[in-house]
Amino acid sequence: MTAVPAPREPSSPHEPSGPYGFIGLGQMGAPMARHLAGRGLVVHDTRPEAVAPLVDRGAKPAASPAEVAAACRMISIMVRDDAQVDEVADGILPAAAPGTIIAVHSTIRPGTAEALAERALPYRIEVVDAPVSGGFMGAEAGTLAVMVGGTESAFARCQEPFGAWAGLVLHMGPVGAGTRAKLARNLLHFTAFAAAAEAQRLAEAAGISLRRLARIVRHSDAVTGGPGSIMIRPATAPLDPGDPLYEIMEHVLALGEKDLSLALGLAAEHGVEVPLARLALARLAESLGLPARDAAPGAPAPHDPDPA
Repeated sequence: MTAVPAPREPSSPHEPSGPYGFIGLGQMGAPMARHLAGRGLVVHDTRPEAVAPLVDRGAKPAASPAEVAAACRMISIMVRDDAQVDEVADGILPAAAPGTIIAVHSTIRPGTAEALAERALPYRIEVVDAPVSGGFMGAEAGTLAVMVGGTESAFARCQEPFGAWAGLVLHMGPVGAGTRAKLARNLLHFTAFAAAAEAQRLAEAAGISLRRLARIVRHSDAVTGGPGSIMIRPATAPLDPGDPLYEIMEHVLALGEKDLSLALGLAAEHGVEVPLARLALARLAESLGLPARDAAPGAPAPHDPDPA
């Protein structure tokens, strides 16, 4: 086993003191860690074949989480679930020096991060929950978005090292806030997958190439920002008519009601069930912060075969 480098003091509050530890070298963790290789990186994974490529890039292998903790003052954890996070933390906490920061990048329950932060207090160790968004593509490119929950001082120390593998690093609030943000973000992500399948069924029934439709969707969302482009209100409460956003949302509503009504008509023509589209039409006004409507203009009845 190659000797693990000794810790050193940070030269600035934005730099981790000593080598950077990374535990969990799976599909996401391995490319994230690669962006840190050459910075005194210390790595651990239960699979030797996952560690070897990082060692080839200059990282130092560690036999256990405790060995990582003994050498590093900042440790990233990217493992599968809550149970593995707790198991890794069991090895880190007794071995880590006061002032160490543990960053949990796994998507876990918010309460798990909060409980870990409480467990770490007697050791004078700080915990941040810092889940990421962007998939393995973002991990490979170093362009992930990371949502950090923790103290202001811990966030300040994390910004520079996280920037090695992330294109956006935001402080979301106290411990647990990063995970809550990730769960909200993924609610949109996976609900959109179900809506995408509904759109594909409609397109397929109407004789449209699904591959070409997919190219259009990816291109236009890259230009407009997709669903995120409408997330511009600071709160979900109804908009005041005097709010500058009110007129913008009215314009969005008019377009949305027209286009959704036309899509529902096409679905009725081809006998395609589109429940998400019907729900979107029914709730669009309220979702945009505008007065709710009993029925959007032009919406076909649930089983009306001829919406015209």
